[in-house]
Amino acid sequence: MRGSILLYGMSRRFYQFLAGAVMMVLPIAAEAAAETRTILAYGDSLMAGYQLKPGEGFAPQLEKALRTKGHDVRVVMGGVSGDTTAQGRARIGWTLAGMKGKPDLVILELGANDMLRGQSPATAKANLDAMITDFQKRGSRVLLAGMLAQPNLGAAYVREFNGIYPSLAKKRGVLLYPFFMDGVAAVKGLQLDDGLHPTAKGVQVIVRRILPKVEAELAKIGQAAL
Repeated sequence: MRGSILLYGMSRRFYQFLAGAVMMVLPIAAEAAAETRTILAYGDSLMAGYQLKPGEGFAPQLEKALRTKGHDVRVVMGGVSGDTTAQGRARIGWTLAGMKGKPDLVILELGANDMLRGQSPATAKANLDAMITDFQKRGSRVLLAGMLAQPNLGAAYVREFNGIYPSLAKKRGVLLYPFFMDGVAAVKGLQLDDGLHPTAKGVQVIVRRILPKVEAELAKIGQAAL
């Protein structure tokens, strides 16, 4: 009987200890889950909201869409009109220096201006590879947003350029969104008169289509934090 009482006392103390440990862990887990995630939309004029009103560009529309779905996020606009991959690569340091802490996720969208200028796909690939590596070394996940070459550049160029993004996604183990302008390119009413940049409605389409990929990355970040 005495042994049973002692065993009961030990079991009771053990469960009290276990319950206390769980209560200590739960707030930490809740705090991690509730942490605001920062997304950097890093690219060119397609990211920068070229000729659009405040709030109509990719970054603010993506943030609104994610918050509507219950995600605690801050999307920072890191697009510069006219940027090539070389220019994007060169400004990573000062772009991140202007942010409060590193981004949890970088949506990397560059290469369109290289293509429009007929620049070397091999050089664009090397620059994108270096950017992905740089962001990863800083502890950020990368979602690579691809671009497609215009047919008039010739079959060989198109084949080499279009292969950049799938190849890098596989090499660096990052998630690929194959074509940033999917559902918008060449669609009347979704592009500006220049036939290159999305209208506000066009950005809505881009956000809606890329949203599942962004949410998948946020889920991986949340799992890693627990």
